[in-house]
Amino acid sequence: MHGNSQVFLEGISGFLGWYYVSLAAMNLIAAYWLWRARHLVGQAIFWLVVALFYMGYLAPMATSADPEWMPQMPALIRNLVNVSLGGSTGAVTYSVGSMVLLIVLYLGRRFFVRGQVAWGMLNLSLLALGLSMTDYNFYTIAAKPDNVPIVGLIFLIAFFTWLATSRAVENDDRIARGEPTLEHEGSEKVLVWPDLVYTELICMVALTAFLLLWGIGLEAPLEEPASSVKTPNPSKAPWYFLGLQEMLVYFDPWMAGVVMPSMIVVGLMAIPYLDFNPKGMGYYTIAERKFSYLTYQFGFLLLWIVLIVLGTFLRGPNWNIYSPYELWDVHKVEALNNVDLSQYFWISGMNMAMPRAPNGSSVPIQLFYIAQREWLGIVLVLAYFVVLPPFLAITVFRKYYAKMGFVRFMVMSNLLLFMLLLPIKMVLRWTVNLKYIVSIPEYFLNL
Repeated sequence: MHGNSQVFLEGISGFLGWYYVSLAAMNLIAAYWLWRARHLVGQAIFWLVVALFYMGYLAPMATSADPEWMPQMPALIRNLVNVSLGGSTGAVTYSVGSMVLLIVLYLGRRFFVRGQVAWGMLNLSLLALGLSMTDYNFYTIAAKPDNVPIVGLIFLIAFFTWLATSRAVENDDRIARGEPTLEHEGSEKVLVWPDLVYTELICMVALTAFLLLWGIGLEAPLEEPASSVKTPNPSKAPWYFLGLQEMLVYFDPWMAGVVMPSMIVVGLMAIPYLDFNPKGMGYYTIAERKFSYLTYQFGFLLLWIVLIVLGTFLRGPNWNIYSPYELWDVHKVEALNNVDLSQYFWISGMNMAMPRAPNGSSVPIQLFYIAQREWLGIVLVLAYFVVLPPFLAITVFRKYYAKMGFVRFMVMSNLLLFMLLLPIKMVLRWTVNLKYIVSIPEYFLNL
């Protein structure tokens, strides 16, 4: 085992050495810019020290391939991550933690958009990535050719979210002071030819060169021809479908594969007809469009990106939850006794057998028994989609109802309730093993 570990460390030592050299160069450039352009000598010295730490300590230690000297993620942190994200509670910790993180970032956005804070968080995340690469289990997941783009996706989304938020915060401050926004202050006409066309041409050439280098550096993630007698474990969809594949865990296939995607498309089409706020057109802002901002961030980050990352890094063999530092053991079995709401009511609550229509019963008789068996779930679903919107209209969203009117408000509220249905089902599955609120397998209708 020690020999295999030594071979692994020797194989990645060269990559990690250049990785830390790149981080050092990145911070040297930042220090030089702070010194010459911003005249911030203290901050420039700090990031110069950070660059020397990368170059003078981490890079040589990484290239040594010595297990005792090679920089690694501390065992305490790895064990804490394994306990938090591994096992049956891992998905709960991951999702709840993601929601808490989003709330903290929103409430403290004025602090996190500061350049020094953002640069420090970038350094910490890149340092954590480098230290984690010495863990074989983490490396096999993060360095897999299929998953390398997902790692890049995480950093790109973080960067562009920060960029948009920083501009929004600055615009909000400008609006509060009665000044024009950044977009209006520096607005000028740009010609499509030659300005835009030249920019697109340069970007196209640069991206083509990048993809060529990518194709040379990483092997194509091709597998053996498909066979019905041998399927991959886990069998994962492409990254852009991993969110839908994760939704299949909590919903019936028709719901996760047809209804929910259709609601997403319909909701995106309905946005121009539902939006009544004239502010925020052509410039970044949060204060003037808090509801729209929070709804988008919740739907895009928590209900899509978080699911993609979950399916990529935490879903392992047999679709079980694994920590990033945990070995993917194909023999790991977690007993999950998923139960329908009707089973909870009749069997666990009433201690009775669930009503079933006799064999050969007519359709009206079958519908009668189905209604008797699933009455609680049907009532809850109707209350959720029929009773809750009017209640919201006279309480929390009274202002929106007055401005939008009945039809637009009902459409918006039902779209939001469909969006909230996913985290609700996820929490119910993780906490009480609830499979379906309404289960009608006779007609392939499950919710």
